[in-house]
Amino acid sequence: MVVASGSVGAAVELSDALVREVDAWVGLEHPDQFVQEAVAEKVGRYRRLDAFGRFSGSLADANIPEWETSESTAQWVHDLRYHPATVIEPVTERVG
Repeated sequence: MVVASGSVGAAVELSDALVREVDAWVGLEHPDQFVQEAVAEKVGRYRRLDAFGRFSGSLADANIPEWETSESTAQWVHDLRYHPATVIEPVTERVG
């Protein structure tokens, strides 16, 4: 197993079916890279879920009219994407 600097080898058991599927997608040349990227993607998902859980409800008491209903939120996102000048106030003074 070739490992990049700062990496460690790890013994991981995968089902025969999963190994065949990985081989079908990436071939036999770079399965380590594929597995590393897949694990990193899954770990990133867990990090985001953890962050969502920690910050969920943190704006419950905030008065944000654009977030009152799903329709107003959808309109706000649409305006941000297609008409940002009408949603974002320009900065008039320099900070710092």
